[in-house]
Amino acid sequence: MEKTNQEPAAATNTETVGSVVARDFRAAEVFEKYGIDFCCGGNMPLAQACREKGIDLAALLRDLEQVAARPLERSQNYDAWELPFLADYIVNAHHSYLKENIPTIEAYANKIAQVHGPNHPEVVQIAGIFAKVAADMAQHLKSEEEQLFPAIRKLTELKKEGAAPDPEEIKRLKAVLAELGHEHDEVGAAVHEIRRLSKNYSVPGDACNTFTVTYQKLEEFEDDLHKHVHLENNILFPKAGKL
Repeated sequence: MEKTNQEPAAATNTETVGSVVARDFRAAEVFEKYGIDFCCGGNMPLAQACREKGIDLAALLRDLEQVAARPLERSQNYDAWELPFLADYIVNAHHSYLKENIPTIEAYANKIAQVHGPNHPEVVQIAGIFAKVAADMAQHLKSEEEQLFPAIRKLTELKKEGAAPDPEEIKRLKAVLAELGHEHDEVGAAVHEIRRLSKNYSVPGDACNTFTVTYQKLEEFEDDLHKHVHLENNILFPKAGKL
């Protein structure tokens, strides 16, 4: 892939977690290493995030510098993409993943709840939480694809043409952004609770193959969600709000 010689600016302790990852998505691997939420918790300054986690800020900044020193692939520079292109990418990469995998994960979670629930009551709770996540995400994706993304495409074209947007459209867009942001917080909290209940997706000794696969799929779901929400919370939504 094509590389760019322009290195991302160095992170500072007052910069927010989300802005660091928005500028260079490779920083996400550092935050994941330290257990720092870069999507739903992206508005937190680096220094505060380190204090709350008991992390050495200097060590974190050194790790971020090492990541930033690597050549950056242009394909990873999401912050430079035009909003309609970014919206299409989110639909093709993340919405498609969710639509394909949520029904499977929900079925697996229900199955292990029925079979292993008596000995592992946490899986019953996990199945209940994920069922709500599945229902909420179905509506969430619909709102993005039918309301938010078309509005972004329209307003982007108007901006290119130098035309003034309808004030009512701007008002509706801001309301949709606020609601979707709130929904991100809710699904983020649900996923954190699933991780807590599963003890970081630790499979018990008496687990069957379905149990193991379910935890693997739940962890994969969380990883995809972090990237998905980051692209929206830290890049797409703030820029859309300025249209």
